[in-house]
Amino acid sequence: MSELNNKIKRCFGDYAVDKRLTYELELAKLPRYVAEYLISEFMGISNNWENRLREFIRDYYYEPEEKELVKHKIVTEGMIKLIDELRVYVDIHTNSHIGVIQSMDLWADVPLDIVEKNRATLITGMWGLITLKKTEVSKEVSEGVKSLSLTVIDFKPFQAPDNDPKILEEARQCFTLDEWIEVLINSIGLDPNVYSSRQRLILLSRLIPLVEGNVNLIEFGPRQTGKTYLYRNVSNYVRIISGGTISPATLFYNLRTRVHGELAVKDTVAFDEISKVRFPNPDEMIGKLKDYMESGQYERGDKRVTSDSSLVFMGNIAVELSENGYVPVEDLTYVLPEPMRDSALIDRIHGLLPGWELPKISQTKYHLSKNYGIASDYLAEAIHSMRKETSATLVNQHVEFSENFKIRDEKAFKKTFSGLFKLLFPDKSFNKNELINIINLSLEYRQRVRDWLHRLEPGEFQNEKLSVKLKS
Repeated sequence: MSELNNKIKRCFGDYAVDKRLTYELELAKLPRYVAEYLISEFMGISNNWENRLREFIRDYYYEPEEKELVKHKIVTEGMIKLIDELRVYVDIHTNSHIGVIQSMDLWADVPLDIVEKNRATLITGMWGLITLKKTEVSKEVSEGVKSLSLTVIDFKPFQAPDNDPKILEEARQCFTLDEWIEVLINSIGLDPNVYSSRQRLILLSRLIPLVEGNVNLIEFGPRQTGKTYLYRNVSNYVRIISGGTISPATLFYNLRTRVHGELAVKDTVAFDEISKVRFPNPDEMIGKLKDYMESGQYERGDKRVTSDSSLVFMGNIAVELSENGYVPVEDLTYVLPEPMRDSALIDRIHGLLPGWELPKISQTKYHLSKNYGIASDYLAEAIHSMRKETSATLVNQHVEFSENFKIRDEKAFKKTFSGLFKLLFPDKSFNKNELINIINLSLEYRQRVRDWLHRLEPGEFQNEKLSVKLKS
């Protein structure tokens, strides 16, 4: 076992996980944070734990297309256990807690004691083993919500019991900066040896929206570089919207059911394959989106909501090999759906990540982690907790902006800097030289947005270079 693996096991204890096991046991159908939780639960059971885990998943995990099979079992047997995500909504008019089993789109009554023990089901939803029972009499709830003929009679959550970021902070002191970057990349399930030093930081920049609130990032790159993979597997606090039609009800607030949209309940909303996204009411959607990206607030109907949810827009582009590596060969503006080709919206994007610089993830034996890392369920909870504070104040202490920095440039720089700083220095221990890479990347990401704006609206946005200086 390598020295780094030994360090990870020593410094993280029970939160150190052999990342190979997830793909060796072929648990890819589950989010990584769920798979790793189950691995840690089953490892201590017996010498035959791998087979018992496979049997457990085979018995209780159902694919979305097996919805009718699930319903058939409920009808014929009166009860079913299944592995899925449970999200609970409150109906004030009937004093009901309504659970949605996400993959199956089944609605069920959830007893108060289960909700109280698992309050995260009210906020972001939780994965677990759900026991559903068919009730004799359907329970009527408010207009706009189906009558409920199912009840959740038991729920075993698959989630780390401890979300204290201090474990992460204290463990960070065991590692050099380069080692810590390797730890983080192993922890998200990838092999750091595949990536150069620069590529490693670009890769970890995808985590900025998870650790810093109200960040707006966009990434363009070829397919299979792991954009969707990361957001789907690293945290339950992320919602991925993959193409298709997105309504104000989904994103902001449903006026009919009076249920909050994804921006109110998730840490990050990621728009995958942004070119395929469609808006049924473009004027309303883009107007509200621009307002939210600027202020962190939105209004719909009589609701005014403040949220710290971050936004990520991901687009697939064609690239070609040049002397300086792969570069885009198409205009980034036209990768966006037409309503988003708006300089006012693009100016609200804090950083453009050059996903075209990252290699494709093509083979398990080359690209997925073969080492130990931090348990994904704990890491997700820890970085979620770290959103509560920002490190943007460090910018004022250590960075001096050039005169051509606008307010939005400064805000963008501080957001990306703070996110990277919290990821790389959770213990807040650093020397000034270690800040240089973070400073340069934060500047580069915003400069790419400024360059894009100039190409789009040369009369309004000057062709100028932003610069910063590390204070002595």
